[in-house]
Amino acid sequence: MTELFEPTRLGSLELKNRFIRSATWEGIAEDDGHINDEILALYENLAKGGAAALITGYAFVIEEEQPSPKMFGAYDDSFIDAYKPLTQIVHDNDSTIMLQLAYGGSFTWFNTKEREIWGPSAVTNKISGVTPKEMTQENIQRLIAAFGDAARRAMESGFDGVELHAGHGYLLNQFLSPFFNQRGDAYGGSSENRARIISDIFDDMRKKTAPDFPLLVKLNCSDFMGPKGFTFEECKALCTTLDEKGIAAVEISGGPVFKAPRTEKETTFQVSLPADDSYFSEYAKEIARSIEAPVILVGGNRSMETMEKLLEETDISFFSLCRPILCEPDIINKWHADKTVTPRCTACGKCFTPTGNSCIQNREKAPQKE
Repeated sequence: MTELFEPTRLGSLELKNRFIRSATWEGIAEDDGHINDEILALYENLAKGGAAALITGYAFVIEEEQPSPKMFGAYDDSFIDAYKPLTQIVHDNDSTIMLQLAYGGSFTWFNTKEREIWGPSAVTNKISGVTPKEMTQENIQRLIAAFGDAARRAMESGFDGVELHAGHGYLLNQFLSPFFNQRGDAYGGSSENRARIISDIFDDMRKKTAPDFPLLVKLNCSDFMGPKGFTFEECKALCTTLDEKGIAAVEISGGPVFKAPRTEKETTFQVSLPADDSYFSEYAKEIARSIEAPVILVGGNRSMETMEKLLEETDISFFSLCRPILCEPDIINKWHADKTVTPRCTACGKCFTPTGNSCIQNREKAPQKE
């Protein structure tokens, strides 16, 4: 019988269990994307919490493209040595760590008037209100190389893998969507052409990293926009393509799920997520049946009973969590000791704010700074 708390493998990695901390924008890095003591303390605590792997908040790969404040960076070689204390502190506390790489595109509210924002086409983002500049072929090739270089830097820093963020409405997700991608060249039109940039990025990352360095991808099972968006059938086809290329794992999510604050006085994003446990599991289990690479399920994983059932009855291999770990960094250890423990997280969505993510329960308990 397969168990949640059994040693297993993800590509070349040996993991102590099947729990992963999913990528979460922390909003506490330096303005230029470098880490600090606060980041090190956070990840030491996360590593002690029991998850077999930690995926960082997203890192920007081109210096002038930063979709959120105080996020991780990976745009030049200064990050190689800068990240070594982070990877070391995680390894010293019996966990592994992967760097998530992303380009925000028009799904951003940060410094939008002060920088050039790229998109597959000049289509206004209805959530952010940003209209991007349509990318040239030169822009596309620069972006592909930037992801590959960032993956190399991550490997040289001691990260155990990287995850390419191609979901949640960010640029690579927009390339996949016929609503945002209205190009007439090799990167637009058919679903295969719209997915081409992700395949090209994977190839560049593979070329610039060791053959066994794990490369993961995070994908929407669907954008839930009907035929105007990225569909589940297209997701399955892309997963098959990446599986054939040797992807280490596919993390299945969905979205986009955020709406911007309606006024400047609002301090949280509106989060539209189902109340059910493991709410993308029907999509994930179908993909897991169709590819060899392990599938990671994210979204609403807060019931041990549900996850045990999915592990036993489907081909889903791993479970990643965000909000329960924001609330209780040691929830995995608690479940290991007693699988009947109910997480404190209530899925209220108030952890998501324009300045970073942290559990409101913990913020309310924290001492006030004078």
